Amino acid sequence: MLNKLWLGFFVAAAAAALARWGLGHDPTVFQAMVAALFTMAKLSVEVMVLLFGTIALWLGFLKIAEQAGMVDALARLLGPLFARLMPEVPRGHPAIGLITLNFAANVLGLDNAATPIGLRAMKELQTLNPSTTTASNAQIFFLVLNASSLTLIPVTIFMYRAQQGAADPTLVFLPILLATSASTLAGFLAVAVMQRLRVWDPVVLAWIGGTVLLLGGFMAFLATLSVTALGALSSLLGNLTLFGLILLFLVVGAIRKVPVYESFIEGAKDGFDVAKSLLPYLVAMLCAIGVLRASGALDLALDGIRWTMQGLGLDTRFVDALPTALVKPFSGSAARALMIETMQNYGVDSFPALLSATIQGSTETTFYVLAVYFGAVGIQRTRHAVGCALLADLAGVLAAIGVCYWFFG
Repeated sequence: MLNKLWLGFFVAAAAAALARWGLGHDPTVFQAMVAALFTMAKLSVEVMVLLFGTIALWLGFLKIAEQAGMVDALARLLGPLFARLMPEVPRGHPAIGLITLNFAANVLGLDNAATPIGLRAMKELQTLNPSTTTASNAQIFFLVLNASSLTLIPVTIFMYRAQQGAADPTLVFLPILLATSASTLAGFLAVAVMQRLRVWDPVVLAWIGGTVLLLGGFMAFLATLSVTALGALSSLLGNLTLFGLILLFLVVGAIRKVPVYESFIEGAKDGFDVAKSLLPYLVAMLCAIGVLRASGALDLALDGIRWTMQGLGLDTRFVDALPTALVKPFSGSAARALMIETMQNYGVDSFPALLSATIQGSTETTFYVLAVYFGAVGIQRTRHAVGCALLADLAGVLAAIGVCYWFFG
């Protein structure tokens, strides 16, 4: 699937460039596309420099937690649930604890912690995979839920809105929560159907019901707070959780007589081994994305959508926010830039800007996740992972549009 998609990016870019040259008499498009190739290749290396440090840092702390027995404890706790959702993963396997830590980091918006933990989880799942190049059911389930944007507290979105002068930076909190819930549910159900998971099992229903009650109680608590208090709590909770997790690893490691410094160094070395294998996949994906953007293919797609919506007599305000939605599956940094650009062009509290922020907070960089997570373990055949992940993205975007029309008219 990735082979066809990657080739499709270049084919679509070539078609758009030829149209701009032949119909628009714009020969500079080819210069822009070639420049985009070199720019994206350079960006790939810059991204890798950041990833080296981040991955080494968190895999160092994770090694302490692993040697202290914390990962095994999580695996035993969640064994009954994952035995139903990932039947090919044995109970008590280290991957279960790592998957749980990854999901927890994503829910709290701790992206820097989630990625290296997720990479370690994918490597553990690969040890159970009978194929070296084809994704297993467990790997697909894990990746799709990652690509469905499991976010409860979108702290970074609040920060960007505050930077652009929003009177109420947390105005999009509930819309993002509703939209990301739709995205995650769609991804979960898509994988459940494709893999025939036993979602009606009492254990699964108990965990899902408990999660819903917990989130409902948390939402009820948040509803009692003022907008200012809510924003402050969001930021404080994220940072406290991040530092608290590090402190927990160190304290438990010390209690269990783990040589924390030596363990950290050992894990950090593993981080370098993981990070260096990602560069070819990042270069391939980012260069294809750069050519697609430089060719004007995205602009052509937007004009077509706007024309279609006008023909149907529908409101077209949402189209101005679609660049974020169209780019987000490919590049988080590009989508972030487009969101900020939308805020600046239309006003931070305009409908397109609010919708763009909601989309940014409720969707994920699907192809980046696919390239990084599968690339780290050498997976080339992704089976139904791409389709299920894109379905989750589509659900998130459609939910964001509907919720924003509901909240903001």
